[in-house]
This record gives sequence, C-alpha cells and structure tokens, in this order.
Amino acid sequence: MKELIKRLKTDYPDLTFVEGALLCWSPEKRAIYYQLSDDKYGIYGVLHEIGHATLGHWCYTTDVDLVKKESQAWEKACLLAKKYGLSIDSEHVQDCLDTYREWLHKRSTCPLCGSKGIQSANKYHCINCFNKWTVSSARFLRPYRLKHKIH
Repeated sequence: MKELIKRLKTDYPDLTFVEGALLCWSPEKRAIYYQLSDDKYGIYGVLHEIGHATLGHWCYTTDVDLVKKESQAWEKACLLAKKYGLSIDSEHVQDCLDTYREWLHKRSTCPLCGSKGIQSANKYHCINCFNKWTVSSARFLRPYRLKHKIH
C-alpha cells in the first residue's frame, strides 16, 4: 500500500493523505484518512474515499442521498482500480452498500406500524399511520427513532 499511496499523492496533489486509525474522506480538510495495510480491502477503501473526493461529495441531504453517494463512490473506485491495475470484487462493493441499505431500512421503518416512511430533514413520517419520528443526523449511530404524538 505504501507504493500506491505514493502514487496517489502524485496523481492527486490537491488531496492530503493522512495515515491514521480511520478510513474516511474529510471534505473540509481535503484529506483522505487511511490505515496503512497491504490488505486489499484497505486499498479498496482508499480508492472509494478518493471516489468521494473526486466526485465532490461534501455532504448529503437525506438518507437516500447518502446511499446514492456511497454507490457513486464505489463506481468511481472500481474505475480507479483499473487505472492502478487492480480489480475490486463486486461482491465486496455490494457488501459495503448493504450496510448502508440496512441502516436506511432501519431508520425509515415506522416504529408503530412497520411501514416505510418518507424523510424530511432528520424526520420521517409514515404514509400508512401518519406517525412521525426523528432520527439522529449521525451516520454511524444505532438508528434510534423518537416517536412524536400525532395532533
């Protein structure tokens, strides 16, 4: 991975690559944080984060928007992998996207009737029973759903 990071630093001089404990893209700092490893999944993850950076992913507006951006970043990562003589297993991509799909499923499920809700900001409302609930704006927290009384 060290050689790939060297090449990426040359190929993407507008990005900063920072070895650390997390794998993520920081739009504010224009930095890719990564764990130094020769594990292929670590390499795939770095390419995925470069996908976010090169696609201009700064934030997301809804849960569905986040899932869409994750999918786009993986598509970009697969193209980048070819450029570097690598191939990202499509099963790995789908496994990663499944974590977001499951997250979205849990957040959008009405806590009263189990139907799917529609999101507006950090609130969902059920089109079946008209219940409303609030979800956390954090991506990595357990999807707590706070019920609101219907007036």
